[in-house]
Formats: sequence, C-alpha cells, structure tokens
Amino acid sequence: MSSGQAGHQAASPEDDERLTPGRIARGALRGAIAAMTMTGMRAATISLGLVDEPPPRAILRQKSRGVFRLAGKRPRRAVQELMHWGYGAAGGAGFAAIPAGVRRKPWFGPVYGLVLWLGFEVVQAPLMGLKQAGELRPVERAALAADHVVYGYVLSEMRRVSS
Repeated sequence: MSSGQAGHQAASPEDDERLTPGRIARGALRGAIAAMTMTGMRAATISLGLVDEPPPRAILRQKSRGVFRLAGKRPRRAVQELMHWGYGAAGGAGFAAIPAGVRRKPWFGPVYGLVLWLGFEVVQAPLMGLKQAGELRPVERAALAADHVVYGYVLSEMRRVSS
C-alpha cells in the first residue's frame, strides 16, 4: 500500500452525492431484495392468520376483471411476487434518490418503509377501490406495517454494508 492509500478506503459509489443511473439501479436492486425479505415475513404472517390477503394478491384478484383467475395458481403466485418485487425495486430507487445525509440516518430506513406502507393504505388502496381500504383490520394493518419496517431496515442496512 502506498503512503497515499494508508488508512484510506476507496470511496464507494454511495459516497458520491450525484444522482446517477448507477446509484438508482443499486437502490432498485436493494429494494427488490428487501421486498423479497418481506415475502418471507409475509408468508409467516399469513400462516399465523395475521394477514388474510396480501396487497399484491388483493390488487390482482380485485382489479384483473377475472382474467388473472384464468391462469393457474403457480403463474398467479409468480406474477404476484414479481409485482411486489417490482414495487419494492421502485421504492429502493426512490430511497437511493434521497440525499445521503438523510438516508444514512439509522432510523430513516424503517421510517421510509412505514411511509411507503402509509402511502399505500391512505392513498393507493382507496384510489384503486380495494375493499380492504374501507375495513378496520387493526391486526392485519399492524402486521403489514411491521413488514414494511423490515423492508426499510433491510434497504438501509444493505446500503450501509455495501458502502
């Protein structure tokens, strides 16, 4: 190691404050992986009876006008997961666009996950006319909020580990 490199790590792409396509792409990948983590947690909450129907399944069932039902169970499940991971990727890209001074705060990832969940519950679900939007469902909403906290935590910690 030369004297100019002693004690100095190379700057990671995340240290660059410029909003670049690479930074957005890395954020999208992290978001998809964080959504995959949510899939595991969601499987547990469904198995425990805490969540009746996850939002991606509700959207597809209620908004596909029956076309989606013509497909077999496996293709439906695959489309549901791909849709969820794509949504997670979009959330990760949005996270990457937030200034580093904010996104590096330890609490910000979980809060970001909760904000995404609230956005769905308060804005998207009612606009889509999902029947769940008008129901109380406190236990289910708490479980969905918790898995979004996990999403935000994984999203922020993956950035921290890879930086």
